[in-house]
Amino acid sequence: MNIAALNPLSLARRKFRQWWQARLPLSDTTTLTQRNVYILPTRPGFMLGATLIVLLVGSINYQLNLGYLLTFLLAGSAVVGMHVCHATLRGLTLNLMPPEAQFAGASATLSVVLTNTRRSVRHGIGLAVLDETHDDRWTWTDVPAQGSATVQVAFKPERRGLHRVPPLTAETRFPLGTFRVWTVWRPAAQVLVYPAPEPFPPPLPPGEPRAGGAAQTQSQNSGEFEGVRAYRRGDPLKLVVWKKAAKSAELVSRDTMQSQRYELWLDYTGAGHAEREHRLSRLAAWVLQADKLGQDYGLRLPGLQIKPANGEVHKRRCLEALALC
Repeated sequence: MNIAALNPLSLARRKFRQWWQARLPLSDTTTLTQRNVYILPTRPGFMLGATLIVLLVGSINYQLNLGYLLTFLLAGSAVVGMHVCHATLRGLTLNLMPPEAQFAGASATLSVVLTNTRRSVRHGIGLAVLDETHDDRWTWTDVPAQGSATVQVAFKPERRGLHRVPPLTAETRFPLGTFRVWTVWRPAAQVLVYPAPEPFPPPLPPGEPRAGGAAQTQSQNSGEFEGVRAYRRGDPLKLVVWKKAAKSAELVSRDTMQSQRYELWLDYTGAGHAEREHRLSRLAAWVLQADKLGQDYGLRLPGLQIKPANGEVHKRRCLEALALC
């Protein structure tokens, strides 16, 4: 059991954080203003404040003119640093690029473009995915004057499906580190997460006879669909499976006669496992394997059937169907 979950202070903080984030608007582009930028002293800032109080009390007790000078000089520097720190984030525009689909368990990378319309450089700006465990992993950058900078952050979705991008946070402590200025941003974008492919899947299933074709399939020992065969001298180059040749240094050709008689179907009911997620994981591995071999393949899922084809678009369509199944 998580001990932190039983801590009343941690529970109250988590509930307040969820309530506060739920009130933030959803948008893939946000401009930081005084309404959504927050500022608080850091630990060094509190130490500086305590030091200033001690200096002021000592100067009053001993009537030290140089003590007054030093105290108010440091206090003025802290106030100017506070305004500079707040202005470093204020006026900055953040734009989230459309996230690409990822497999479950892998890090999904988010690209955020920071745009600066001001005529001065914005220094020391950090961006991170807002983590409830406060283990935020920061990426730091400087944004050039009247320019932009792209920052990449990542999070790891553990389950397949369509997930909303988690809240992001940006902060700066420039120039003195005595104040922390930050904002919290909830993007509206969603990221599609494919099932994690089975690490060591069994061979591809045998081809099924087409309607009006052969009545029986041959047994498969190599795990490859019958639509390919060893390269024969004189075979047209368009029939060579170049993807397989690049990995195994062995030339194979598509067997047009066999391709007309058999077709490869990746069937949910034939995936073997009893558990749903294990079946989808195996089907995802088969989709990648068939695409790697340059095969034409179809996909059968409960309530959905995708006709045999090949190529990147077909692969993404099949993986998307597995993710949303």
